[in-house]
Amino acid sequence: MTIKFWTMGSLASATWADILLPLFVVLISLIFFMTQYRTMNTMLMGDEVAITLGINLQKYRLVYMLFISMITGVLVAKCGIIGFVGLITPHISRILIGTDHKKIIPLSALLGSLFVLWADILARCLIDKAELPIGIFTSLVGGPFFIYIVIKNQKGGQR
Repeated sequence: MTIKFWTMGSLASATWADILLPLFVVLISLIFFMTQYRTMNTMLMGDEVAITLGINLQKYRLVYMLFISMITGVLVAKCGIIGFVGLITPHISRILIGTDHKKIIPLSALLGSLFVLWADILARCLIDKAELPIGIFTSLVGGPFFIYIVIKNQKGGQR
């Protein structure tokens, strides 16, 4: 049973003490990325423009990957694999407010938190005296959304 919940994600055994490390890592990373919005917005213009404007792409990409790996490692270790959250929320944020990272980063964090919260509520309440893995609900939403993104991009839609 533990393997199923870890591979599909669960917050069932979470305690307030379990939240401290993920909270610390997420808050530090969120603050860091919110200070990097100018660099990330410049990187959206393409490698040539970013290099011309003096951005060391190799350095920034390495630092960003290290932060993202740290967040992912801590959250997966505590919650298991909860799929599609990192795919859905940034795309929805872009649809709602555009491509400015100053707005996308906090909105994506908020939407991701709400998405996982509602998936957890459904997982706990849908079946009486049983709890389903959160990943089931995130996959039910994320799978079709992923297909939508692929089809939209194949038709030359906005990224």
